[in-house]
Amino acid sequence: MTTKKQHLQTRIIRTRAPQSAEREQITPLYMNSGFSFENAEQARDVYAGDEPGYVYGRWQTPNTDELIARMCLLEEAQAGLTTSSGMAAIFTALAGLLHSGDHVVSARALFGATSQVLTQILPRWGISHSTFEGALPETWAAAFQPNTKVCMIETPSNPALALVDIARLAELCRARSVVLVVDNTFATPVVQRPLTLGAHLVAHSTTKFLDGQGRTMGGILLGEQAVLDELISFARTIGPVLSPFNAWVLSQSLETLPLRMERHCANALTLARWLDDRTTEDIQQVRYPYLPSHPQHELALQQMSAGGGIVTFEVAGGIERGRRFLDALELCDIVANLGDARTIATHPASTTHSRLAEEERLAMGITPGLVRVSVGLEDQEDIIADVAQALAHSV
Repeated sequence: MTTKKQHLQTRIIRTRAPQSAEREQITPLYMNSGFSFENAEQARDVYAGDEPGYVYGRWQTPNTDELIARMCLLEEAQAGLTTSSGMAAIFTALAGLLHSGDHVVSARALFGATSQVLTQILPRWGISHSTFEGALPETWAAAFQPNTKVCMIETPSNPALALVDIARLAELCRARSVVLVVDNTFATPVVQRPLTLGAHLVAHSTTKFLDGQGRTMGGILLGEQAVLDELISFARTIGPVLSPFNAWVLSQSLETLPLRMERHCANALTLARWLDDRTTEDIQQVRYPYLPSHPQHELALQQMSAGGGIVTFEVAGGIERGRRFLDALELCDIVANLGDARTIATHPASTTHSRLAEEERLAMGITPGLVRVSVGLEDQEDIIADVAQALAHSV
């Protein structure tokens, strides 16, 4: 047995649940809802946590445990919790950490559903909320209150690709005993690791790049043991459970995540450069963290190892032009999801963020003509050719 520390790609593939007596190469799919005990005493001990073992599918299974172990490797986390969707993960983190009378602060630029939870759902239970401009660190401290318990950010943001300096914000949060939660869905742990920069908790929609082929719904929370202990207890009660099948699929997907993200990032950078070179009155703005034209390019170089797989750009003509562009696409799909092996385009103002008021969208950088492209694994030339012809035919 080698004593040399193995590379991350090797450790992801080789980290798996213990083999059964059948000595299977790949962890089996455990579809059972419950687990049996040898006797009543063992049932009591396992249920109380005095003896290791599985109790009930709502709590944990070998499939969710393997997924968590692999994601802890990727994010350098102490513990994790799987959920049925990305939004289930976000809601579990917020509802599990906050109480009536608490205050939560967030960056203004967030996914639409996350913003709705903060502004429409949590206030029903006496939890107040305020925002700061993620790109303006000088505005952060003023948004915190004496009763602030949680800070929620998403970087890069969906869909405007705004960044937040994680290390700087983490320092501010830790000085105030505020739990910093980072939605790391867009970057993935291959590109960015918020926990190593000081964040307490990381959230993912595993539905996106972690799956990579649009097959499953899922979410995951990862972070410090003390924070996860509280959330695990909360989640076991309310039951936002990830199915064993989805956990099994996602665990297998992680074995190729570094390779896939390398291609996603390379293709996205190529498309972003192509669009940026053609910025005219027709293409008014291109956003991609690894473009020198991105207003937070230097920060991207500091906290991200690549630019990610998402490119956004503004087309002249507003909502109608944006829709015409989507209709003219021949290769790329129109899907509200992202992170697929296939290139996907969407118009956020009329889909993912349509429930927000126009002033809220504009404050997040979501303009009427903004198009979000989740760049897939196809040949770069084919992706660019389809975008080029769609731009030409949507004028």
